[in-house]
Amino acid sequence: MSGDAVQRLDRGDGIELAYRRQPGRVPTIVFMPGYASDMDGAKALALDTFAGERGQAMLRFDYAGTGLSDGEFDDGTLAGWIDDALLLIDRLTDGPLLLAGSSMGGWIALHVALRRPDRVAALCGIAAAPDFTEWGYSDADKRRLADYGRLEQPNPYGGDPQVTTRGFWESGQALQLLDGPIDIACPVRLVHGERDTDVPADIALRLMRQLRSGDVQLTLVKDGGHRLSEPNEIAAILRTVAALLEIA
Repeated sequence: MSGDAVQRLDRGDGIELAYRRQPGRVPTIVFMPGYASDMDGAKALALDTFAGERGQAMLRFDYAGTGLSDGEFDDGTLAGWIDDALLLIDRLTDGPLLLAGSSMGGWIALHVALRRPDRVAALCGIAAAPDFTEWGYSDADKRRLADYGRLEQPNPYGGDPQVTTRGFWESGQALQLLDGPIDIACPVRLVHGERDTDVPADIALRLMRQLRSGDVQLTLVKDGGHRLSEPNEIAAILRTVAALLEIA
C-alpha cells in the first residue's frame, strides 16, 4: 500500500513531521531513511508494499528538514533526528517493533533500539552507517567543518551538492557506537553491498562484532553498491525482513 496518505504530527515546537502509516499485525515495521533521503525511496516503498501484502503494520516518516516534513535541513542533527524517530514511534505505534534503517537510518535504528529495548524485537540494517561522521570524512573535511561550519561535496547520485553542517557532524561524533560493546540483545540482520564504496563492508563487520546479541547475521550482496535498490538487492532485503518477522 505505497499510496498511504501523508499525515503529520506536530512536534510541539511548530515543526510538523510527515509520516505514512498502515495498520496491520505486529511487530510494526518502522523504516528509517538515510542522510538527506526520505520515506518515499525505492527501499521504503518496497517494504511498504511487502507489509501491505502480508497485513503487517508499517510506519515510515521524514525527519525534520527532509522530505515532506517541516524545518530546514541545515538545522538537522543526528540527536534531533533520533528524537524525531522516537517521538513518532512512541506516539503512533504500540507493541513490538521491527526496525529497518538504511545507511544513516541504520545508525538511528541502533540508537532507537538502545533507548527502547523493551519494544524493539528485531533490527535490520541496510548498508548501515554507524559513526560515519568519524570514518566518512577526511581530516581536511573535518578541519573545514570546524573552521567554516559547513561542507559541500559532490552528490554521487547527481543533483545538488551534499551538505554537512558542523552541528550535524558534532552530534554524530558525540553518538558514536563502534568503539565499544553495543548493548542490543534482539536479533539483528545486516544487508550490505560487497562493492559499497560509501560504507565499506568492514563497517558492517565491526558492527556485527560489537553487538551484544548472539543472533547477528551479515548478508553480503555480490557486486552490490551502497543504494541496494536493484531488484535482486531489494529482494534480498525483503527476504531478510520476512525471516526476521518469523522470529520477532
